[in-house]
Formats: sequence, structure tokens, C-alpha cells
Amino acid sequence: MATLAADVRSASAAASKAPRVPFAEIPQKWRSMSSEEHRAVRKEIEETMKTDWKLLGDDVKRAAYYVSFGPHGARTPVSAPGEGKKILLGVAICLGIAGVLQVAINMIAPPAPRTMTSEWQKASNERALEQKMNPITGITSEDYKGKGFVQSK
Repeated sequence: MATLAADVRSASAAASKAPRVPFAEIPQKWRSMSSEEHRAVRKEIEETMKTDWKLLGDDVKRAAYYVSFGPHGARTPVSAPGEGKKILLGVAICLGIAGVLQVAINMIAPPAPRTMTSEWQKASNERALEQKMNPITGITSEDYKGKGFVQSK
């Protein structure tokens, strides 16, 4: 218990010793400030916000907003401004490489097998009808409306 009280006293002493940063300069100086200075600024803003808000200046309100919701800590932007163009260019290059690779593979690939021709698939339909294949839900059922084995155009 005694150490907790000592910690609170030392924190308040550090907060009172920390140099006061003008509210208008908090957004510019926030990154260069130490964590003790951050705590001191937060405490000072909390104390200032306890007064009537109509009497507060715009600098205090802006500083309070920045400290609460500014782009620091967990809200630090993932990418810097202007990096979107680099990312877009990288994605476009990757898509271009993928397209060239697809065309190259299609050029050296063997032709489709003979079972993929529409004639073969139509003949497979006729053979299935002759053999009455899958009479419950398949091509020989009464209510069947599908194309059967035909996949090609």
C-alpha cells in the first residue's frame, strides 16, 4: 500500500515537473514527447475539461480531440501518404505477370481431351438415355431439365 501511494506521489510530482506544452503545439510535438509528458498533458487536459466547455478555447478542444483520437498508438496509419500509388502499381504488375504466365501456359498446353468435345458429350447423353442411367434424379428422370453431360458449347 505504501508503494502505491509513493508511485502516485512520484507520478504527480513528475507531472508537475514536466514542462507545459502549449495546447496548440500538442499535435506537432506529440511524437517527440516521452510517456511521462504524455501522461502530464492528458492530466492537464482532463483538469482543463472539467471547467465550463463554453469558456474553453478552440486550441484546448483540438488538443483534447488529438490526444483522444489522433493518429498515434493503435490508430497509427499502416501506410504513409502516397503509398497507395506504389501498392496499386505493384498489384498491376503482379496481375500483368499472371496474365502473361497464363497466356504462355495456354500456348504450350496440349489440346483438350476428345471427351471434352460437344459431340462426345452429346453421345454420352444418348448412351445414358439408352441405359436409363439414374432414373430418379438424373438424365432419365421425368422432370429432368438439365443439359446432362454436355459441358462444352
